[in-house]
Amino acid sequence: MNKDDNPLPQYDFQRGAMLLVDKPKGWTSFDVVNKIRSKIRYQLGIKKIKVGHSGTLDPMATGLLIICTGKFTKKINELQGLSKEYTGTITLGATTPSYDAETEIDATYPTEQITEELIEQARQQFLGDLEQIPPMFSAIKVDGQPLYKKARKGQVVEVKARPVTIHAFDIQEVELPEVDFRVACSKGTYIRSLAYDFGKALRSGGYLSRLRRTQVGDFHIKDAWNLEELVQHIESGAYVERVLEE
Repeated sequence: MNKDDNPLPQYDFQRGAMLLVDKPKGWTSFDVVNKIRSKIRYQLGIKKIKVGHSGTLDPMATGLLIICTGKFTKKINELQGLSKEYTGTITLGATTPSYDAETEIDATYPTEQITEELIEQARQQFLGDLEQIPPMFSAIKVDGQPLYKKARKGQVVEVKARPVTIHAFDIQEVELPEVDFRVACSKGTYIRSLAYDFGKALRSGGYLSRLRRTQVGDFHIKDAWNLEELVQHIESGAYVERVLEE
């Protein structure tokens, strides 16, 4: 259910609700889940309720986050398998350890050789089925610990390439060192890795300086709630006031 299904939708959070949320920059996906969960618990006066999301967005990213509550959390695995669409900006001529702007630049590279023709040649290399190496700064677990925790300790771990599919990779604007793009891709695709690999293909470096998720399957960002507006909507009493007996 999204905000446009009804001007004042009445969510039954325990029976199950699906909330489309526009994640703010600087928030983790868990921050959003925790905010919504705590607000629902307070409003309903209950200690426990299941709340989860269907696909992590990095703290620096914004955009569509699908939140499921109650029995709808059983849909999360299905939602995670849906294709995704993003818009964003790759900054060329430099790299960072995290492949995005969350960490400091660790190396710089020339950009004088980059032409429209070279950009087009590089773009075409990243269409279709690919083997992609995820960034060290990711939530992938190795030996029971997320990679980003190992990376922050300075540990280097060999990360195996994973199969992904890039359905579309459109260059929307080029104003070096920045390149604006749109990507449609399969689950499991790291846009940060795409930015890094794109920079290498241009015989330079690259990191992701902006990212916004605009679509998950048939769910679109235009139907998403601003987080604070959703919180206010919940506070206004837009929910079913009952606790279901299991």
